[in-house]
Amino acid sequence: MMYCTNCGEKLEESTKVCPYCGTKTPNYGSTIQQQYHPMAKSKIAAGLLGIFLGTWGVHNFYLKRNSQAVAQLLLGTIGIFIIIGPVISGIWGLIEGIFILAGEIKEDGEGIPLRD
Repeated sequence: MMYCTNCGEKLEESTKVCPYCGTKTPNYGSTIQQQYHPMAKSKIAAGLLGIFLGTWGVHNFYLKRNSQAVAQLLLGTIGIFIIIGPVISGIWGLIEGIFILAGEIKEDGEGIPLRD
């Protein structure tokens, strides 16, 4: 999958000029390289945020998955009154961080694929 470096639209790998904005795409010949959306988020950064700061949903804020992020933030902070809230939120963040690094979660909240 290729993306236009100017407008970010998905392109076929054989495309030489973006049909959306007219920008020329790099021609890699026989060695096609992966191109990422200009706004793609890092899979490694998201995974590490999930593992280390997942209790507060930082990785979900980073990936623009705001509803999940707010739920984890509330569970991790206000949930302290029921004592088990931060534990549940921490396990949730750890599991999501591992899933991100393992490639099970492949895109952010806007549907843009994560880059390596």
